[in-house]
Parts: sequence; structure tokens; C-alpha cells
Amino acid sequence: MAKIDKLVNLAKEHLDAGEEIAYSVLGAYETKMMGKDTVRNGVMLATDKRIFFYGKKTFGYDIEVFPYENVSSIEMSKGMMGHSIAFFSSGNKVKMKWINVGDIPGFIDHVKGNIGKSSAKTQAAATQESSSAADEIKRFAELRDSGVITEEEFDAKKKQLLGI
Repeated sequence: MAKIDKLVNLAKEHLDAGEEIAYSVLGAYETKMMGKDTVRNGVMLATDKRIFFYGKKTFGYDIEVFPYENVSSIEMSKGMMGHSIAFFSSGNKVKMKWINVGDIPGFIDHVKGNIGKSSAKTQAAATQESSSAADEIKRFAELRDSGVITEEEFDAKKKQLLGI
């Protein structure tokens, strides 16, 4: 258990401010490096925003991130060497195998529940932005109604605010 804790602590340095880890698993991550298939040992984290892989190297680290909004499906299996988790993100298959440490069912359930969702922070920003645009349109409508701006100026500003 000490190895996963150490890797999780090292990975925390690379997370966004306020990003919280929900689950972590330790295993071997299959990836391509310089066109060749390779395996990196490390930790896969399920945060409130994304799936995050962190692998420690002798002189450095490897990181790969997968926002939930880009994840389309998840597969899981168990074999003699441990559990495997695979998911598709932006059309690429991502796989971690030989998983024997961590809350595997919790990790899988958390990812399943967030597939295709954008982070709460992104949703809040989008809501605030659309609310701000609506408020601006309302303000310009009042200026139009009071005769300060013309109908054409109002329509132009409305199109600009709506991105049309």
C-alpha cells in the first residue's frame, strides 16, 4: 500500500488547484512511446474532473490526462495477474492491467458515473457565461426600448453576444 500512497502524493503536485481524487488504482499502463508499444507502471486516478495517469521514472515522470467529457466507454476484466481496466477517450483505447491495489470497484463506478460529463467547474463557468450573455441582452433591450440605441444596433449586439 505504501507504493500507491507515494505515487498518489507525487501525482497531487500535478493536479489542478481544488481538484480532488476520488479513487486510485496501481497497475501497468499500456501506451505507445516513439511509435512502439510500451508498459509504464504507475497510478491511475479518478478525480472529480478527469482520469489521470501518473508514472514515476528514474529521472522524471509520465502523465496523461483524460477529461470525462472525452471518455466514451469503459471495459473491465479480471485474470490471473489481476484486474484490467480499459476505456476509450477521443477515439483512443487506454488500458491499465495487472491492477491489484486500490479500490477497483469504486474507481470503475466513479468513472462510469462521469462518462461524457464535463467537470462541475466547466459547467458552472458555462452557466455563468450564458447567464452573463442573457443579462447583457436584457440590458441592451432596455436601451433599445428607451431609444438610446436603434433596433439594428440591438440586433448586432445580440448576435455578437450569442456568437452568431
